[in-house]
Amino acid sequence: MSVSQTGDIPLLSGGNITIKTIKNPTQVRMRRTKIVCTLGPACWEVHQLEKLIDAGMSVARFNFSHGDHEGHKACLDRLRQAAKNKDAHIAVLLDTKGPEIRSGFFADGVNKITLTKGENITLTTDYSFKGDSTKLACSYPSLCTSVNPGQSILVADGSLVLTVLTCDEAAGEVLCRIENNASIGERKNMNLPGVVVDLPTLTEKDIDDIVNFGIKHNVDFIAASFVRKGSDVQNIRSLLADNGGQHIRIISKIENLEGLQNYDDILRLTDAVMVARGDLGMEIPPEKVFLAQKMMIREANIAGKPVITATQMLESMITNPRPTRAECSDVANAVYDGTDCVMLSGETANGPYFENAVKVMVNTCCEAESSVNFDALYQSVRNSTRSRYTHLSNLESLASSAVKTAIDINAKLILVLSESGASARAIAKFRPSMPIAVLTPSETVARQSNGIVKGCFSFVVDSLEDTDAIVQEVNTEIVSNGVAKEGDLFVIVCGNTHGMGANNQVRVERVLSTYWDIKGETEMKGSESGQVSKPEILGDHCGAIKGCSIM
Repeated sequence: MSVSQTGDIPLLSGGNITIKTIKNPTQVRMRRTKIVCTLGPACWEVHQLEKLIDAGMSVARFNFSHGDHEGHKACLDRLRQAAKNKDAHIAVLLDTKGPEIRSGFFADGVNKITLTKGENITLTTDYSFKGDSTKLACSYPSLCTSVNPGQSILVADGSLVLTVLTCDEAAGEVLCRIENNASIGERKNMNLPGVVVDLPTLTEKDIDDIVNFGIKHNVDFIAASFVRKGSDVQNIRSLLADNGGQHIRIISKIENLEGLQNYDDILRLTDAVMVARGDLGMEIPPEKVFLAQKMMIREANIAGKPVITATQMLESMITNPRPTRAECSDVANAVYDGTDCVMLSGETANGPYFENAVKVMVNTCCEAESSVNFDALYQSVRNSTRSRYTHLSNLESLASSAVKTAIDINAKLILVLSESGASARAIAKFRPSMPIAVLTPSETVARQSNGIVKGCFSFVVDSLEDTDAIVQEVNTEIVSNGVAKEGDLFVIVCGNTHGMGANNQVRVERVLSTYWDIKGETEMKGSESGQVSKPEILGDHCGAIKGCSIM
């Protein structure tokens, strides 16, 4: 049982969930949680990508553990065509392969070996050795000095467990006992739980992928695998800046114990975090992963950094049209924990039910959000931030005031004029119940905000210089599209000067159905005074299900 934190008297949580809540249809138009979809052969044609966008994808993940630049570029071109067809701001995430330890090849052309529980096997750091069931090569040169007798080595996602018996540094060999019967193929991943691995976070392949693909083709995010300390983030940021990619945001993937131990330092320096539960579940006991998830999400929420929860969320849907109940509970609990995004991997990359997987994810997120007390959540985030840092930053204070004002007046919308996206991220930190519309002149900021920032939906404008003209246009659009009606209020965060970091105002506007006549204004061309460059910023072509509308 969990205890509600929403009142002076402690009560069991879930009191706002009734039989009516369970029976009512799912309302997907107001989804706040974002969805990352991994692209692969099952879904990478234009018409399939359009289905993912319609279903709810906001970020397309390119997994650079597989494929080459030519193949990824062809897929990227198709994605951008699909996004253009759907008039959607879909962000692109390059997920690096990162440092890895793998088993070696087999002798005599064998493609699989069978290992028997209780027998011994030797691991050699001579990676040219062709192995068998008694001796196997390992790609990690420092294996003998990194492990000690009694420690475990996990192979092939933990399907094979080895216990270290002895280490022979001179021979470069480690003798292990086989703990379970298993059959494995060549070049399987190996994990060393609790070991500080002597490998660089950025490999030569990663650097090539970032510079010659990511920066070259203007991706929006780099998801850096196996980030273990703050200096890893600094090195990646330097690599981006030195090669003209300073606009690309860094998502640090926390995948081992060292990363967890240095999480505070990593969080301070990164732009966002991914709770990468797959390898993390190999590095720490699986029954501890949910605790690590809750800790990382909470800390990211306090820091105001977006967080993605990933791995095996709807794993059964790779082969089945319906998820397990446990999987839906896993997704919902991630939303309750405070995640900004949830991620699909093989479910979309390799499964025939890729579209349905996204729809299930959307519905589950919406049902979880429907039982959240957002007013209490705002206060909880604010109190936790002040408790941690004693005070709010200037930008946080502005954002907190905007959200509190929106709550107090029952605003239908928070409108943010943002050059860099910083104001939008700060407002999203305080988790308003109403949608956050981000107006920006930057396509990149639009994709990044729409991609991973909870509750944000982006629209590109020509300029932010004429705030009044933009407000007039928005006023007209929210009435015509049913977001609000005459007399409703909406909150605007803007600046009295133009430029990045200039936001210093919180304004309240009332929706007027005859706004133009009352103000004595005439219709303006979309190219004038910084108005929205699209004819409809809130039109049906940007339906909420695909994360591109404030409806």
